[in-house]
This record gives sequence, structure tokens and C-alpha cells, in this order.
Amino acid sequence: MTVSAQHKLSLRWGRRRLHREETALATHRWRLTPWLFLLPALAVIVLLILLPFVNTLRLAFTDSTLLRGGEFIGWENFRRMFADERFGTALLNSTLYTVCVVPLMVALPLVLAALVSGAGRLMGFFRTTMYLPVIMSPVIVGLIWTNMLDKRGLVNELLGTLKVVTEPVAFLTDRWLLLFSAMFVTVWMGLGYYMVIYLAALANIDPSLYDAAAMDGAGPVRTFLHVTVPGVRSTMGLIGVLSSVAAFRVFGEIYVLTNGTGGVGGGDLTMTMLIQREGTGLQARTGYAGAISLVMFVILGGLLIAQLVLQRKQRTS
Repeated sequence: MTVSAQHKLSLRWGRRRLHREETALATHRWRLTPWLFLLPALAVIVLLILLPFVNTLRLAFTDSTLLRGGEFIGWENFRRMFADERFGTALLNSTLYTVCVVPLMVALPLVLAALVSGAGRLMGFFRTTMYLPVIMSPVIVGLIWTNMLDKRGLVNELLGTLKVVTEPVAFLTDRWLLLFSAMFVTVWMGLGYYMVIYLAALANIDPSLYDAAAMDGAGPVRTFLHVTVPGVRSTMGLIGVLSSVAAFRVFGEIYVLTNGTGGVGGGDLTMTMLIQREGTGLQARTGYAGAISLVMFVILGGLLIAQLVLQRKQRTS
């Protein structure tokens, strides 16, 4: 082989090697590009969710306070917690809140969505009106309903005028009435939000199913039960999960209606209110609050897993 031929061969191999390196570099850059877009969101998740969770997990096994780092004490916080009457009250209230609110949050927005799903300006007005409480601050909503449910508020004045009651109803002082009043406020605030989710699901139902139901002579109720409900069953499961977490973590409504006291004698404390009470202030026991938070995390995790398993069984059956 001549010198010129060897030179041409070496140039050819050099170009091929350079082309492979450029291709590999371009492929590497292409694989790296999506992670660059995800980096800000991942940083927020790590800084605002993962690191606080790890820190809470660490604090749960210490006697830490606001002004002292604390030392490792093992399971002492958890033994103290299950012997604390306030924890039992908070767990009962949060559980009852979830049991009562979630079925209403699943059913009522679906009925509203079916009623306002039509076209027209009037339907648009009703949809907008139903959604207004969603964009209002929970504090403002709580203050409005506090004034309305007061002994001299609008509700008691109306009941007295209609001769339904002879004395003002203790909506804000009786333990159970206050708890159910807060549930009503929660449902009132959440109806519009879940109604919008249902409206999106209703738009995906095949209109021919409604035509077939009409041809078979099905009325509005039978059409709703046999066409609408099966068509949004997966959405009902999603709303059940979302509303369960929101109901168990309720804070704003109870806090405002009780003026931050948790009701008479703390009888309306919820899990989040107990965490807030133990984890803030100069006398804060951050270790004990971390233990309560960890138990709440386990309860919510178990609730979500149970609902997901139930949904999977329903889909397979």
C-alpha cells in the first residue's frame, strides 16, 4: 500500500471516528435535555417535600423543642401519644370528618355536574356561581359562616322567624354541632371544584349511550344511574381519594369556626390542629408534633392504598 493510500485511509477512519463522537455527544445531549427541564421541579420537591419529611421522621424519635435540638428517645413520643386524650379526640374527629364528608363529596358534585352540563349562558352562569366558593380564601369563608352561624347570626334569626326553634341553636359552641357545621362548610367549598372534574369526565361519555337510553324509554333518573354513573366511575374513585386526604387533613374550617381554640375544652381538635398546637409557639414540642405527623402520614398512606386496591378490584370485576 502506498503512502498516499495509507494517508487517505487514515483520513477516512478519522472522519468516521469524529462522526461517531459527534453522534454520541448529540445523543448524550438529547438524553440530558429532559432532565434539565425537570430539574427545577425536582429541586422544589427535594427542598420542600423530601427534606422536611426526612427531618420530621428524625424529630419523631427525639425530645426536640423549638429552642433545643433534643436527643434520641426511641418510641417514647409514640407511647406518650397513644396515652394522650387529645390525640384520641383528634383522631376520632378527623376520622368522623372523613367518613361523613367523602360520600357527600363524591355524590353531590356529580349530581350538580349532571344538572349544569348543558350548553347555554344560563348553564354557564350556574357553573360559575357553583365554582365561586372554590376561589375564596378558607379564612374568609370561615368568617362568613361564623357570622351566619352565630347565636345572633342569619341562620338562627331565620329559624326563629320561621318558628322552627324557640332558642338559638348552638352551632359554634356545641361540640358535635360545631363539627358538623364545619363539615357543611367543607362540602360547600368543595362542591364546585369536584363539579368541574366531573364535567370533564361527562364530556368523555359517548352521546350515543344517552340516545340509546332515550330510545329504550329510560327517564332522567335511570339514565343517570345506568349511563352517567358507570361512565364516570373511575373519576369517582379519583375524587374519593382526593377528598379523603383533604377531609382527614382539615384545618382551616375548624380553626376559624373555633377561633383557634379547637372548640370548648378542645373537643373539636383535628389531627392537623393538634400538630399545629404542639409544633408552634415558644413551648413547642417539635419532636412530639413530628411523631403525630408520622402517624398521620401512615394513616393516610394506608387509606390511599386501600382505596387504590378497591378501585383495581372494581375494574377487574
